Amino acid sequence: MPTIKPISDLRNYSAVLQDVAFGAPVYLTKNGRGCYAIVDIAEQEEYEKTKAALRLMCELEKGRKAGEEQGWLSSDDVREHFRRKANG
Repeated sequence: MPTIKPISDLRNYSAVLQDVAFGAPVYLTKNGRGCYAIVDIAEQEEYEKTKAALRLMCELEKGRKAGEEQGWLSSDDVREHFRRKANG
C-alpha cells in the first residue's frame, strides 16, 4: 500500500522522511490531489540509469532500422566520416 500524506505533513518533515524507503516512496497531496513524490536517492539514481539505458536502446533501434532501410556502412566509411569530422 503506498504511503500518501498531505503536503502539510512536511511541517514535521523528519516523520515523513522516516517513511521513505527504496521501493516505497511517499506521495504528497495538495488539495487532495497527488502533487509530489519523495523517493530514496538510490532509487532515483536507478531510475536515471534505466532512463538512459532506454534512450540508448531506442537510438540503437533507430540505427538498426536505418541500416536495414538505407544500407549499412563499412567500417572504412565510418572511420573516414570521423576523420573528416575531427579535421573540421
